[in-house]
Amino acid sequence: MNEKSTGPRRSLERVTPPPPSRLVLIRHGESVSTVARRIGGHRTCGGLSPLGHQQAERLRDRLAATGEIRADVLVSSHYPRARETARIIAPALAAASIVERDGFGEHDPGEQCDGMTYDEFVAAHGERNWDDPWGETFPGGETVAAFHFRVGTALHAILNDYAGRTVVIACHGGVIDAAFRILLKLPGTGAFQLHTLNTAITEFEKATPTSWKLDRYNDAAHLAGLPTETPR
Repeated sequence: MNEKSTGPRRSLERVTPPPPSRLVLIRHGESVSTVARRIGGHRTCGGLSPLGHQQAERLRDRLAATGEIRADVLVSSHYPRARETARIIAPALAAASIVERDGFGEHDPGEQCDGMTYDEFVAAHGERNWDDPWGETFPGGETVAAFHFRVGTALHAILNDYAGRTVVIACHGGVIDAAFRILLKLPGTGAFQLHTLNTAITEFEKATPTSWKLDRYNDAAHLAGLPTETPR
């Protein structure tokens, strides 16, 4: 008499892998601080300039027409210029609400330097060494190392919370630079320069459990025909 196996049966069905995590970073539109040539930390940020509003509206219209990004969550830094950008593009992303995370704020210049014009800053403090991650950049503000640690911690948290889904973050040029260095395991300072355009799309996809790949950077096709900046 044949004995029947009582062990677990192996399914012959193919197991579908979970979808990869996607991270979409959108730099805010042109800011009032930039037009005024001021250091615009979160204490003095005046939000978007009129051109900045146009840029964000162009991005919203593009995303609504193409449906190229469907956000599982829309995140914004706590800076007014990022919050305004997020509010404008939200209808095109089918985002039910906007999650605000201070961790995605720009490099904090500290109370002493926040709101100074660039000329005032250079006259008072001279040119700074941005290649020393632990050196003083803004007196009383964040070091580059502290900034990168803050952004990395915020990225780790939001990507864990929304693993396998699409996270869209309205943020800042410095945050996008930090994300490159953190996700692609690049040097902490130096080695390259990014010049991310206002409202440009940067997109990463998780390639393996421990690595990411860059899908696109500085995609700003929706800005065609607009001035590059407000005259200073």
